[in-house]
Amino acid sequence: MPTVAVVDYGMGNLRSVCKALERVAPGHRVRLAHNAAELLDADRVVFPGQGAMAACMKALGAGGLQEALLDSAAHKPFLGICLGLQALYDFSDEDGGVAGLGLLRGRVPRFAAGVGNGGVRLKVPHMGWNQVRQSTAHPLWRGIPQDSRFYFVHSYYAEPDNPEEVCGVTEYGISFTSAAGRENLFAVQFHPEKSQLAGLTLLENFCRWDGTTG
Repeated sequence: MPTVAVVDYGMGNLRSVCKALERVAPGHRVRLAHNAAELLDADRVVFPGQGAMAACMKALGAGGLQEALLDSAAHKPFLGICLGLQALYDFSDEDGGVAGLGLLRGRVPRFAAGVGNGGVRLKVPHMGWNQVRQSTAHPLWRGIPQDSRFYFVHSYYAEPDNPEEVCGVTEYGISFTSAAGRENLFAVQFHPEKSQLAGLTLLENFCRWDGTTG
């Protein structure tokens, strides 16, 4: 039975992610990965996260997970969620500036509170349901209508250097990257496990994905 490892580095409640994966992929073994060996043994990896970037990177290093995470992201189907998207980039402005994993080129700035496009006053964090415009075809979008709504909770957003790695965009005062990927790696700013049918479809697609974009 293939294994899906959900990276557990001590940040956030991962129960909802595991339960959602178990629901859409009954033919897979879903388990929390607490160490490098469990991560390296898995067939596919989900890297979720909530909280602060500095604490995330410190926990990955202290737990010996960072190298195994980089190894997995090099060749296995890999899904980042929320902070698990932001941590893939070179640098985040959070906590005074924190280096990320550098798997994707770019930085992670904070939303500027105030008046956005159309005169709408924006609150930070960006929290609640919002649309995602699929900007490129990808196997993980299969069966998900264009402009479907997903659930977001975040104050920072990815600003990629390479526009070809942008897979989805969302409007919140600015147009920001809400999904990104390349090769066997895909990551989203929203929480698919909290996004009802569209989110469950994305997770199901991930569990069926062979890690190619064809």
